[in-house]
Amino acid sequence: MTIAPARLLALTLCAGLAACAHNRQPCPPPAPGTAGAGGLPDWHDAITDPDHVRLRDWRKAFVTGLDQARGDGHGAEIDAQGRLLDPDTAMDGATLPVGFYRCRVIKLGSRDAGRLTYIAYPEHRCEVRPSDSLTRLIELDGLQRPSGRLYPDGPSRTVFLGTMILGDEQKPITYGRDVDRDMVGAVQRIGEHQWRMLIPDPAWESKIDVMELVPEG
Repeated sequence: MTIAPARLLALTLCAGLAACAHNRQPCPPPAPGTAGAGGLPDWHDAITDPDHVRLRDWRKAFVTGLDQARGDGHGAEIDAQGRLLDPDTAMDGATLPVGFYRCRVIKLGSRDAGRLTYIAYPEHRCEVRPSDSLTRLIELDGLQRPSGRLYPDGPSRTVFLGTMILGDEQKPITYGRDVDRDMVGAVQRIGEHQWRMLIPDPAWESKIDVMELVPEG
């Protein structure tokens, strides 16, 4: 039986990702030019209209959140984070390797008056694992745990589409079913072994959530 080239590429990618996940070691990202190749899913076909607007306006949400936090006296805390909280620091190599990560979230700005405009949460453990022909990012600890698929979108950005797992829930609801649970993120590489995911205008609390991801080990 002859396997179509597109199907063969997808199978090869899946096999490589599965091997990395089994060994619990980060794998190198796909070679440049593979994003969207071989019939891989395209985030444009999956994203909801509200999330498309949020993703488009991510930088506006980032700047607004920073301005609100600085206005409330958090300038020193922001500056101490360096590249993590610099809107214009993305590098090529946005694809998150399969493996386990130390991840932490900083919430910037507030959707409502009177709320805190800078909140830094402790580290949690996250994992990037194979998911069909793509990969999935899931936070493994905490009361609010993002879980979603990662879509290639060029060398300097990966698009995250997922939902929030709450409390003792065991699995995520399907993306697109509940606007209050849906999440969209822009994953960027900001250092040799450092990535971040920007979650603009989340349903609750902040103007933007910034998740730092650093590989374990």
